[in-house]
Amino acid sequence: MPFLSVSFTDYRNIGNDTLDLLSGEVFFVGDNGQGKTNILESLYVAAYGGSFRTRNDAELAARGTGAYSIRVLFRDSGDRTHTISVVYQDGKKRIEKNAKNITDRKELVDTIPCVLFCHDDLDFATGNPERKRFFIDQSLSMYDSSYIDVLRKYKKVLKTRNSIIREKRHDMLDILDTQLAEAGMEVIERREKTIRDFNQVFARLYREVSGIEGVSIEYSPSWKKDALSDILVSLAERRELDSTLGTSTSGPHRDRIRFVRKGTAFVPTASTGQRRLLSLLLRTAQARFYTEKNGKKPVLLMDDVMLELDPDKRQRFTALLPEYDQLFCTFLPGEPYERYKRSSTRVYHVSEGTWNG
Repeated sequence: MPFLSVSFTDYRNIGNDTLDLLSGEVFFVGDNGQGKTNILESLYVAAYGGSFRTRNDAELAARGTGAYSIRVLFRDSGDRTHTISVVYQDGKKRIEKNAKNITDRKELVDTIPCVLFCHDDLDFATGNPERKRFFIDQSLSMYDSSYIDVLRKYKKVLKTRNSIIREKRHDMLDILDTQLAEAGMEVIERREKTIRDFNQVFARLYREVSGIEGVSIEYSPSWKKDALSDILVSLAERRELDSTLGTSTSGPHRDRIRFVRKGTAFVPTASTGQRRLLSLLLRTAQARFYTEKNGKKPVLLMDDVMLELDPDKRQRFTALLPEYDQLFCTFLPGEPYERYKRSSTRVYHVSEGTWNG
């Protein structure tokens, strides 16, 4: 099990204390607003260097403090013990692994791979195209951190091109279009392969849990051409429109991803339960996909994710949970969490930022 303990100082509403996580499964039970999600969030922050709820680090500090720190003790696959510390103070964040400063959060990606299940995952099924692209890019980056640099390169060129367009410096677009096309083609190639492989896992899972055949992910790149020369022609043809709108109107940042069943859009006609299940199984497939790609088991962080499923789907979903290195779940007091626990499961009852169990 990777996480052994987490220590808090002025973190949200959590008391300044150390929480023992020495178990393969840890359940947090309590009413809303008591700190369950804050604990899960702290583990995510330690694993990836940032929150899944906000980009503003100041929001993680306890009210009136303006600073916080998290320190986790974890064990790697070789049974060696390490520490990660995240400290926010004076408007700056510092991340250390074994007391050595981490300058790029990419260095953390393979350290404690976590797959998060939360209510906002519904965006991956029903939200805007950006959220769907984010899910695919995240799934890809988890097992291949080199993709982070590919995506960064594309976004850097895109930002420069948009700035040039707004400044009407069109004489520089020929060079930037070539750079954008080359970087974008690699993004598209990586996404296409990932979605093709991911569908092998996801489509099977959705059928097993829902009983509905043929649901899969469809990827539609903004650039319809495969050759660099064709993409450059397309970019040149859109320059007038780009100039009018002040932004680049084509490229991987405009790619579309949708869920289809036998060639027809699935989400618009799906029930609320089917959409919620879709988001849950996307995360389940993400965890399985990660394991298939590199042979490692992730840590699962599950935040009140089964509330909207009927009992039958809940039972089938829990039976198909992916293999994990460690599992953390939050529950409301009235939920039947005891059905899912094992003899070794550690259960903490959380109230006003403190715990017992």
